[in-house]
Amino acid sequence: MHNTKSIPTSSKTAATGTTEFTSLLSKSSTVAPRIDPRRLQNVILVWLDNSIDKNCADCQHTISQLRQVITNINTFTDADQCTQFIQNITENKIYLIVSGTIGQLIVPCVHAMSQVDSIFVFCSNRKLHEQWAGEWPKVKGVYTGIPPICDALKQLVQEREYNSIPLSFLAVNSADLIEKNFDNLDPTFVYSHVLKEISLAVEFNEKSIKDFLNRCYEALYDNERELRFIEKLRRHYRDQCPIWWYTNRCFLYPMLNQTLRVMDIEMIMPISFFIGDLHRDIQRLHLKQYTHDYSNKPFTIYRGHGITKSDFQQLNKTKNGLISFNNFLVTNKDILTSLRFAQQVARNPDLVGVLFIMTIDPAQSTLPFALISEVSHTHAENEILFSMHSIFRVHDIKPMTGNNHIYEIRVTLVSNNDKDLRALYDWIREETFPDEKGWNRLAMVFTKIGQYDKAEKLYEILLNQPMTEPQRATTFHELGRVKYSQGAYKDAIMYYQRALEIRQQTLPPNHIDFASFYNNIGLAYKSMDDYSSALLYYKKALDIQQQSLSGHHLNLGASYNNIGNLYDNMGDHIKALAAHEKALNIRLQELPANHPDVAFSYNSIGLLYDNMGDYPKALAAHEKALYIRQDSSSPNQTDLASSYNNIGNTYDNMGNYEKALASYEKSLEILQKTLPANHPDLAMSHYNIALVYQNMGSYSKARLFYEQAVEIGQNSLPPNHPHLELYQKNLDEIKRKL
Repeated sequence: MHNTKSIPTSSKTAATGTTEFTSLLSKSSTVAPRIDPRRLQNVILVWLDNSIDKNCADCQHTISQLRQVITNINTFTDADQCTQFIQNITENKIYLIVSGTIGQLIVPCVHAMSQVDSIFVFCSNRKLHEQWAGEWPKVKGVYTGIPPICDALKQLVQEREYNSIPLSFLAVNSADLIEKNFDNLDPTFVYSHVLKEISLAVEFNEKSIKDFLNRCYEALYDNERELRFIEKLRRHYRDQCPIWWYTNRCFLYPMLNQTLRVMDIEMIMPISFFIGDLHRDIQRLHLKQYTHDYSNKPFTIYRGHGITKSDFQQLNKTKNGLISFNNFLVTNKDILTSLRFAQQVARNPDLVGVLFIMTIDPAQSTLPFALISEVSHTHAENEILFSMHSIFRVHDIKPMTGNNHIYEIRVTLVSNNDKDLRALYDWIREETFPDEKGWNRLAMVFTKIGQYDKAEKLYEILLNQPMTEPQRATTFHELGRVKYSQGAYKDAIMYYQRALEIRQQTLPPNHIDFASFYNNIGLAYKSMDDYSSALLYYKKALDIQQQSLSGHHLNLGASYNNIGNLYDNMGDHIKALAAHEKALNIRLQELPANHPDVAFSYNSIGLLYDNMGDYPKALAAHEKALYIRQDSSSPNQTDLASSYNNIGNTYDNMGNYEKALASYEKSLEILQKTLPANHPDLAMSHYNIALVYQNMGSYSKARLFYEQAVEIGQNSLPPNHPHLELYQKNLDEIKRKL
């Protein structure tokens, strides 16, 4: 977790029926892979019965009935295979139908799994199975027919979709927010905020709707009910308002929820036209309903909700802070309707039932919301729909009087003019490439927040769309940065080279832009331990910079720093020290003495002295870096953690394991407060603590921290990432010693 790890730099319509739809698909310019049905809905239906025969007409009819409620149905005749399937589901909730006999065996195995939401026992003898089934809270009942199961599923699916809005919990005030590292912000919050800006800025047309419906048809080709709705959308989308379509009981509502909840890249581009349309429809109604003085009085609305126990703990820490609903939000003017929903979800042992009591001041609000009964498909009275990304301030959290299983949470809608929220939005905008346009901006945001797979997928989609050659070069370059971050260094070089080849066709050979290309290729070669190739490209970058920049330009300092690190790795410590001193001198001349880049130089020099075995000088350099970082008016927490980590490394090398452990623990404590739970730097921090415990002979403690490093690494790194392989190797070795 050394903070001298170099980061690649960025470069700057009226036909009907299935037949007609098939012909539309055949004319599509780009045929995307078929959509996994799990991405269309938050819920999956699993049916386990050893007598299932898909060739049987009765079985086919049963599946057809169930598919009218849930799109994705998975059948099993083997309990072990079924259990394995359930264990592998991470992004969906499962409704499980089991026969009575198998149910007695599998329910105890899967009941505690959080992805299992509800269980239905389907048998011919209700009395025989009611007793054991009643012992498990997630078992909704024992049924002898499919129609009653379908009725129960409809209600549960509606509740689940209603409750699937992702929440984010934010710090108390703007000062706290800005002092924290950007990595500490919930990625879903950042993503949904940027996505909303993009969806409102990008221009869509009828082709956007057509492309979206083509994708839906591909995914729902075997669902007659939804195919009819697709045809209805295709023919009549402009005849009804977006709120009417949103409240229609069809695939559109759950698909939008699931897409926003899991940040589904392949669906977000096709459906984004509807996000913009729905926002503008709410905005239209809002202006109609709340422009008069008599309608601008504050009022109270409610929302019943079920949140996970871990989210509830986080919510309790957010008192007086902010809570964000990262989707469109349905609320109700009727407290009893909302309370009933909270009571229903509270029966799920995995959830905490809460009743949000929301104060709204139309005169202060800048987020559109509207009473939708006059335009809703269901004509539901008292429902108020908020546009995407509504944020509330949390005032009070307490158990409801007379109902200790439900908590009431009093919140107030926050205006965009709120100083804390304004500071947060300004900060996010500054950090999320505001000069970039459209989907390229979102891809860069994904890279920044560590969602590399999503960034890669989005760039691949963009490459299949029309773009200029300079744009194509930029996209290849950004893909290189993504692959570098994933540890796929050969692929990174390949993408950098493709970008370079395109730019070389139009730019002179010594153009300053090529310096960043060469530096990034050098970084990738260095990470592959191909030091001679890395040095070649670093020197190419340096030559161009020396021709184009002043002798004290900060980019020269960065290049000298890279060359110094490389010489250090090559064992040429004299050249390494000379390069690092050049970098430090440039930074001291051009920057304040407490600038973070000055700390980086001292940090690099400290690492060099570590490798030279001169630990007193290494310690002095690392302590200078730490002092500068502590002296900053807004210390970067991850940089502080890195300094403590590097001081720990030095003490470890000196054999002073107690001081090493103390420094490592300070580093881990900061990272745990600053980074998401599965950030790769946390894996490295656990790994370093494991190493020092191993050096102290405390193998049991070492094993514990190695296991945590492996677990975090598995959740944050590609399977073949060298760090993950290192963690697993050391874990295997320590197990053999125990």
